Amino acid sequence: MSWGLENRLSRILKPADGKTVMLAVDHGYFLGPTTGLEQCCKTVVPLVPYADTLMLTRGVLRNDIPSSIDTPIVLRVSGGSSVLEDDLSNETILTDIDECIRLNAAGMACQVFIGAPHQAQTIANLGRLVNEGERYGIPVIGVTAVGKDMVRDARYLALASRIIAETGGHIVKTYYCDDFERVTSTCPVPIVMAGGKKLPERDALEMTWKAMQGGAAGVDMGRNIFQSDSPVGMIKAVNAVVHGGASVDDAYAVYMDEKAATGITGPGVGSAVTADDSRKI
Repeated sequence: MSWGLENRLSRILKPADGKTVMLAVDHGYFLGPTTGLEQCCKTVVPLVPYADTLMLTRGVLRNDIPSSIDTPIVLRVSGGSSVLEDDLSNETILTDIDECIRLNAAGMACQVFIGAPHQAQTIANLGRLVNEGERYGIPVIGVTAVGKDMVRDARYLALASRIIAETGGHIVKTYYCDDFERVTSTCPVPIVMAGGKKLPERDALEMTWKAMQGGAAGVDMGRNIFQSDSPVGMIKAVNAVVHGGASVDDAYAVYMDEKAATGITGPGVGSAVTADDSRKI
């Protein structure tokens, strides 16, 4: 592994504990103006100081994120389908390695659809991206795509995660499931947990805690943070679990304290989402 690749990986997975809190705000690449991300600059910028890494598209990075930030960037580089299609697996690589270098990316993210009609195509996308990433010292995060007709169980997620690792992915992003340790223990590269659909805040923190106990190296969470009634409180609480080893109760107290400080009352029960948001894989 080259020095440059190791250095970029250390910007994603923090050397102090080997863990990360990634903020995923790449939903618009096929969902359009997702609830909470209608104006990314207003949603994302206040959260940047609390994120170890931002996962987003080059369009949002160029137009909404100040170039003065020092938070590492993981670019979503795969795409080509939209929420209007029944088959979301027909993806290709949209952002080339030269663009990733120009944008000073710490990593590149590619969706892989195991068991979907275009499985081979998306695995090949990942393989080509890894080849280029190794050449220029940029790590690749393989994202296990789970469509509406796929089962999110340990057997499937372990299969998908292992294929990504075997293809050369440096980090795998996948979903939490029962027997999550089966997924992490059979994958030779670090796994970060995808946040998935919006949950009540305490439930999202409990899922984060369980994932960490099950061997995750962190989270790549989006809607459970930016759709919260206290996004800053929620990302602080997630940090408390991932980096601080906090219990669910202690992390929830962090969220509630931040929410109270901003004048919001009542327990977090989850924000309403649009019908299109429910299609997020």
